[in-house]
Amino acid sequence: MPSIRASFSALFFAVAALLPAAAAYPDPGRVTGDAGVHDPSVVKRPDGGYLVAHTGDGITLKTSTDRIAFSAAGSVFPGGAPWTTPYTGGDRRLWAPDISYHSGQYYLYYSASTFGSNHSAIFLATSPSGASGSWTNRGLVIESRSSDNFNAIDPNLVVDDQGRWWLAFGSFWTGVKLISLNPATGLRQGSGLTAIAGRGGGAIEAPFIVKRGQYYYQYVSFDFCCRGASSTYRVMVGRSTSVTGPYADRNGVAMNSGGGTEILAGHGSIHGPGHEAVLADNDGDLLIYHYYADNGTARLGINRLTYDAAGWPVVG
Repeated sequence: MPSIRASFSALFFAVAALLPAAAAYPDPGRVTGDAGVHDPSVVKRPDGGYLVAHTGDGITLKTSTDRIAFSAAGSVFPGGAPWTTPYTGGDRRLWAPDISYHSGQYYLYYSASTFGSNHSAIFLATSPSGASGSWTNRGLVIESRSSDNFNAIDPNLVVDDQGRWWLAFGSFWTGVKLISLNPATGLRQGSGLTAIAGRGGGAIEAPFIVKRGQYYYQYVSFDFCCRGASSTYRVMVGRSTSVTGPYADRNGVAMNSGGGTEILAGHGSIHGPGHEAVLADNDGDLLIYHYYADNGTARLGINRLTYDAAGWPVVG
């Protein structure tokens, strides 16, 4: 019997040595107060504070002065958004906002849909202050119907080096798309639709594009959110020298062919981190995301983002 046990033990450790080691990712930084969020987006305000927009009834808002303590700040549309009901079935929740600040105005792109459907729409709202109830809906940007092969949710505005405006978006179906916007209105310009990431119909969504150095980095979420502590979301990235792509991961695999380099995944009591955004702050880049605690609640995650010698982002 001892020899059998010894043989089994030796075999176990030999097999274990061949398996890849689990990634050692850092826990989120310290966040206090009203930190329950899903699909967060953050903008630095002119006064130095922070404004968070996230999925919720009428789009939920939170504020912080120090990036640690967060407080509830109402909603974008406290009176409701009846123009979205053809896509939400009457549900007041609006999804996955993307908030930014340009020329004295806050811009908010947001999604209207129902779970699992691609009868969806992305709208734009603007505000001079970002305060609850101060927002004006500027109209439909793009919609998708059940006959389309894409899903118009999870928007992200990117302004390229030439000052051109683009909107990345997409969830499942044929993946992430990019359209041109008119900077004067923030609405769609032309009919072009460029594919910039996909997994052959698999689980990919929540694009976020940011320029650093010579590259445009496209962050996406792979796998599944919205399952509490059983969520498998993880943050992936690829890059391109052009905002329109093609994007590829660290190993050169095209993001349109399922490529993506993992930079953050679940670990310990941090489950399903994803729906990421990048915030350029005075002390460097930050990765903003949500994750699920052991009890299944969605929480705000913030980590520093640095870049290795080859220019690939690293979560710290």
